[in-house]
Amino acid sequence: MKRRVGIIGIGLIGGSIALSIKREHDVTVIGYDISTEQLHISKSLGVIDHIAPSVEECVKDVDFIILATPVTRTVSLLDELCRLPLKSGVIISDVGSTKQEIFTAAACFEGKDVHFIGGHPMAGSHKTGVSAARAHLFENAFYLLTPPANVESRAMIALQNLLKGTKARFLTLSPAQHDRMAGTVSHFPHIIAASLVHQLERLQKDEPEVAQLAAGGFRDITRIASASPTMWRDVLLHNKEEMLRLLDEWDVEMERIRSLIDAQDGDGIYRYFEDAKSFREGLPVRKRGAIPSFYDLYVDVPDHPGVISDVTHLLAEKQISITNIRILETREDIMGVLRLSFRSEEDRELGKIQLGAHMYETYVV
Repeated sequence: MKRRVGIIGIGLIGGSIALSIKREHDVTVIGYDISTEQLHISKSLGVIDHIAPSVEECVKDVDFIILATPVTRTVSLLDELCRLPLKSGVIISDVGSTKQEIFTAAACFEGKDVHFIGGHPMAGSHKTGVSAARAHLFENAFYLLTPPANVESRAMIALQNLLKGTKARFLTLSPAQHDRMAGTVSHFPHIIAASLVHQLERLQKDEPEVAQLAAGGFRDITRIASASPTMWRDVLLHNKEEMLRLLDEWDVEMERIRSLIDAQDGDGIYRYFEDAKSFREGLPVRKRGAIPSFYDLYVDVPDHPGVISDVTHLLAEKQISITNIRILETREDIMGVLRLSFRSEEDRELGKIQLGAHMYETYVV
């Protein structure tokens, strides 16, 4: 008999999990989403096999339940599931980017033959919705699992077997470890990026030209400030204690560099940047981390009509997809610069080879 999987929330993440499961296992996937449009699209694309009209119907007699919803919604869904007659031995997981509040809500399953194991696939896309779902979205990314201390090994093995089609790298953490680590490498950098943008906005009121100077490197390092405001509001509120701790640490770090500048301590400033440079260069460069990597290729192009279409045509000839294209600089009588964004390092390298074969100068920064 086919295993049955109920997925609540059929967007980019939920849809990609469904596709990765289906490419590895012969299962029946039942989907539910508050958007009937997303449900019908997911059915027509083969992402799910059956549309459920309600949460109760989605989880009825299923072997696995995946909650692919924002943290606030996941907490309320856990409360709802606790009051439903679930199949004995059912395994429930989620995709939330914070864990401790979710674990508090999942405590209601204690004493029942229900196994809750927290999950967080650390991958995403600039696109949203089920139409952007891909079975390979999580390949080589970290998939964090946060099981309770008394989890049955059988349940852990079963969940990892179900999710092996993601081809992700599983890492087991406690909920507290998860929120601390994710806060440091993912949540807090979004605060810094947004703060830099706000600082620029204030300066622009007195110095309107500053925005033009920010079009290059500043825009690149603050890219993550363009993420969903709704999502990041929820993430920060649900990881409140870690965010406050990190803000306190940041104040100490800024006071440290401030004192070096105030004292005109050239050697100390040099060591500050040298130590940061050394540690950063020791970080993994070929692995996917908490913040999605950007696979950008810069292309020098002449000021000539049709050059952009020529570049995209050359890539299309080799079926190399780009996720974004941006003109960074183009002025009369000088070379312009295109920034091409690719889905993977492999695609970027293929693009570099293809364009190089046609005399285009390319580089990675």
